[in-house]
Amino acid sequence: MRALLPFLALSSVAQALYFYIDGQTPKCFIEDLPKDTLVVGHYTAEEFDDHRQAWWQHEGLHVYISVDEIFDNDHRVVSQTGGSSSKFTFTAADAGEHRVCFTPTSNSGRGNWLSTSAPNGGIRFTLDLATGESSAIERNDKDKLEDIATRVKDLNARLNDIRREQVFQREREAEFRDQSESTNGRVIRWILIQLTIMGATCVWQLSHLRSFFIKQKLT
Repeated sequence: MRALLPFLALSSVAQALYFYIDGQTPKCFIEDLPKDTLVVGHYTAEEFDDHRQAWWQHEGLHVYISVDEIFDNDHRVVSQTGGSSSKFTFTAADAGEHRVCFTPTSNSGRGNWLSTSAPNGGIRFTLDLATGESSAIERNDKDKLEDIATRVKDLNARLNDIRREQVFQREREAEFRDQSESTNGRVIRWILIQLTIMGATCVWQLSHLRSFFIKQKLT
């Protein structure tokens, strides 16, 4: 038997609650929504893990979500299947009661997940719901996007500063390298000049000594 539980009265507000669902048994809520009301829901479904001894999400756990317009012969406006953690959104096209249902499925093979009456049985379901005028929620989303955009701009500015610093360091390194090469070139030229002078001096001394010895021999 489907449980029909009213939501808290919501108007541009967010709420979070958790409850337990029998396996493959839809859990339904009735909400009377004004026209053009945007509903954004985030949920998390968890099954008890006997090895971890804790409630846990796993890839084999899925949730089917349906939203029906009761006032319009149960016209279905949402029909989707998500993983153990996902989101759903819809906008009330007309004012009236809407039935929101969640049906879990699991391939874990654990028998207790089918019944909340069993120890650690069923599915623990956490629902975070935000409802209100579309413009209000969109404005909040816009503010978040603008905040993210501001942070991205700050990061880009920091990256540009880092790039400029890297260019400056490369220019300093190139300048230092040029100075070092210039200094080394002058040192080598000075050494070559000294060697040339020393070589010329040695040649002159040898020539002078040769002439001196020749004169001494003749005399």
